Amino acid sequence: MRISTNDSRSKALIAAKAASAKKAGEIVILEVGPLINITDYFVICSGNTERQVKTIADEVFKQLAENGAKPYRKEGETEARWVLLDYLDLVVHIFHSEERDYYRIERLWADAESVPFEEDSLAAPGR
Repeated sequence: MRISTNDSRSKALIAAKAASAKKAGEIVILEVGPLINITDYFVICSGNTERQVKTIADEVFKQLAENGAKPYRKEGETEARWVLLDYLDLVVHIFHSEERDYYRIERLWADAESVPFEEDSLAAPGR
């Protein structure tokens, strides 16, 4: 089923669901729009290996593309330690767990509102 990606919040939820489907860790959605004027939301998550980081990034890209959203820019796919998918109104950060612990970007955006996201509520039926 195609979900509207006309609003950035919908895109953020699709990205979080896609990351969850690939067992991403510590998925966080931050509404950063009121703090910065360059994007509305960050989705931040992590994987334990470079392969998992790449798999998560591929799934996020695929799910958003299936819902009509194409990234403006993609970075970090070769190293797969910190992959960034920039959709202009949404930026998805997929970290290797070591990089996430080091950079702790959530701390930089501590004033941002966190969007409620429960991974289990987005799981596929029968899971």
